[in-house]
Amino acid sequence: MSDSTNTLAISLFSEILTADLLLRNRLSRVLPKGMEISHFSVLNHLVVVTGERSPAQLAQTFHVTRGAMTNTLNKLETAGYVHIRPDWDDARRKMVAISPAGRQARALAIDAIAPMINRVVEELGADRVRAVLPVLRDLRGRLES
Repeated sequence: MSDSTNTLAISLFSEILTADLLLRNRLSRVLPKGMEISHFSVLNHLVVVTGERSPAQLAQTFHVTRGAMTNTLNKLETAGYVHIRPDWDDARRKMVAISPAGRQARALAIDAIAPMINRVVEELGADRVRAVLPVLRDLRGRLES
């Protein structure tokens, strides 16, 4: 690897990591009280997908350990945002579904974060955002494999 490629790679990942930290900080400040980014992420996913998911499937989707996902799901269940039931086909497994309260909490979170994320897109310009999305998706795909 040449020095220029190495410098480019370091610059790319440095920018992504810094942007991630800044975005997480901003999101944490505007999410409804008591909601963490991980909670919002799971609720948002459960709204988009159809049907229930197992904790293992959710852990795989979010690239976290099963223990971390169990912790997040327990907090969401305590808040009334998800329903967790035994899997009728395999008593060792559980299944997770979003509750009506979870849908409402997710909607409130979207309302809270929308002004901030829309402002960022407006400042960058929609065309520039559209142009960078394929690159970011490709990068994510390469990192996932």
